[in-house]
Parts: sequence; C-alpha cells; structure tokens
Amino acid sequence: MQTLGNGHDWKLRMFSPVAEIHLDRLVRNYEKVQAQVGDTQVMPVVKADGYGHGAVPVTQALEKAGASFFGVFTMEEALELRRAGVEGKILTFECLNGDVLESALKKDITLNVSWHDQIELLSDFAVSEGNCPKVHLKVDTGMTRLGVLMDEVEKILDEFKSRPEIRLEGIYSHYSTSDEGDKSYADLQTERFTRVATLAEAAGLKTKYFHISNSGSVLDMPQSYFNLVRVGMILYGAYPSDETPESINLEPVMNFMGPIVQLKRVKAGTPVSYGSDYAPDSDAYIAVVQAGFADGMPRNWFKKGYVGYRGRNYPIAGRVCMDQFMVNFGDDEPAIGDHVLIFGDDGESRILIEEIARATDLTPYVLMTAIGGRTRRIYVEG
Repeated sequence: MQTLGNGHDWKLRMFSPVAEIHLDRLVRNYEKVQAQVGDTQVMPVVKADGYGHGAVPVTQALEKAGASFFGVFTMEEALELRRAGVEGKILTFECLNGDVLESALKKDITLNVSWHDQIELLSDFAVSEGNCPKVHLKVDTGMTRLGVLMDEVEKILDEFKSRPEIRLEGIYSHYSTSDEGDKSYADLQTERFTRVATLAEAAGLKTKYFHISNSGSVLDMPQSYFNLVRVGMILYGAYPSDETPESINLEPVMNFMGPIVQLKRVKAGTPVSYGSDYAPDSDAYIAVVQAGFADGMPRNWFKKGYVGYRGRNYPIAGRVCMDQFMVNFGDDEPAIGDHVLIFGDDGESRILIEEIARATDLTPYVLMTAIGGRTRRIYVEG
C-alpha cells in the first residue's frame, strides 16, 4: 500500500494500471450517508476487499471517521481486519459453519444465522465452551437467498428464547428491489420485516439491532432505516442503479487509470486491435494504454467508450485486449508515461462508472469489484 498527500505528486512513470483511492472522498460520502439517516447507525460494508478499494485502508479510514460496525462476507475477511488492528464490531454474511465458531469467539466476530440447524450448532458450542459468539438472525423476507422463511420466524424466535446461551444480538434481512423505481415489492419486504421486529419484541428477546436497509433504500426509503443501515456502493461514490434518486451528492472514491506506453502516428483507415473492426477516419496519434480486461478494464466499453486526458475525452480505438487497449488522440500528442482516466474524477476529467455500466449492460457493482490484475492501488489522504 502506498499512501500519499494532496495532488498527483506520485507521477508514477510505472507501466501499470492505477486505482487512485481518495480516502477523503470516502469519509465525506460516509458523513453524507450518516446525515441522511440521522440517528440510525451506519454499517459500512467492506466485503470483496472493500468493493475493490482495499478493505483494510478503507475500514481504517472509516473507523477513524467514527464508524464502529462493519460488514464483510467471510470469516477470513473479518480476520484480515482484526490483524490490521480494526477494533470495531464486524458482522459476517456467509452461511454459518462450525469451523468459524472458535475464531469468531476469540476475535469477537459476529456471525450470521440463517437456518434451523445452525441454532443447534451454536447451542452445542456454547454449552461446550461456556460462551458463544454474538449472532444476527437473517430472515428471508423475499430475496429467496439465505434466511429463515417468514412462516417459521415465530417458531425460530421461540427457540432463541429457550436457548439463552446463544447471544442473539440482531435480526436482519435483505431487499431484492430497493434499487428499482417501483418500490412495491420493497415495501412488502419492509412490512414483513416490521412484523418480524414486532414478533421479536413480543417474544421478550433483547435484540439490539434490526436492519434491512441497503444503499438503494437509504436514498429514498426512510421507513427502512430501523436502527442500523448497511451501505456499500454509495460509500464508494456510485449510485446502485439509474432508477435510484440521487438524494445524496456522492463523490467517486476511485480513479481508475492506465499509463500510455507507446504512441504512433498512423494513416486514416489503418486497422486497430483484434478483429480489425476499427480504423481512424483521418490520420491520428494512436496511444497504447497498458491496462486490459485482466485488470478490470470493461471489455465492451470500446463500442462507445472514451478516456479522459488533461480535461478532454478521447475515443477508445478498437477492442480492449487482455493487457492493453488503444486510444485515438487525433492530432493531439500525449506524453508517454502519463495516465489516462478510465473512470473517476481527476479534477480535469470526470467519467462516471454508472455511465460505463449503462453502455456495457453491466452494473457498478460488477465493474467496481472487477478492478484487480496488475492494478496498483495508491491511497490519497486529503
């Protein structure tokens, strides 16, 4: 990891793609989300290596900014944060198995319970060890993924009440359509989850957290907040879909860039890249950029795509290769070693990942978490 101060003083001159992570933008997005939800606690979701931004530095920056509860998927992701000195609460979303119980108890990791037999597993462990990790019960309110079924909730809650050795800290669910314009199904899930919360209270369970809200619902469903919201995509500066309102002014946290490694002047009609299905209409400078689909460069973006350089946009020339792609600079002559902006905001050019998602029929989630390969992360603080 390399952490830098203001500006682009690094000027890498290294022939590798770069993900420039602006931790100040991340923190501001977090603060804007917290302002949106008021007194409701915000759980940053840092799974999948912080959505490609680097889970450890992202979590450390958010913890310093006041976040105290983080969401990951696997136990290994949780333990990575603990090894890095993260002190806040951590919830894992993966399906529970017995292999993680000892580590969870030792490192204070909260686990996800999503099926009947896991309750017995936890109870046996608690009796054997004299203690038990904290758990959150996941209820399937309509996603049809992990979670106990709605018609079994009352029975499951009674079972938790009869097993006080299990530390039921929270109950949660997950929306399937909160990032769509039609909120009818999301509203139904909210009604179902409200019923679950009422049943838990009636059962006398001292459950601290109730949470169902995610990035999509945070933007326009205040009735979904309960006392904890889980947010991922909007923290990193992108909206979940075109159908969600832009009620929070987000800042793109990542600038994904690739270095120009070669420049050549070619005649009009010269074929460029695989398939020879692209050729410049006039004589032009064609730059080779050393970043490809193996590094996360979206392959289909070449059809309508462009990059930013010194405040201007230039079209991608031909198909994106595994390790490289080409750009038509026309009569402009860029400098070897400079980086072009693929997406993000570098202060001169601004290319939103949502635009690329629309053009390639993908989602910001797919594009953001695909960044990897030879990509070098640079962390900018301030």
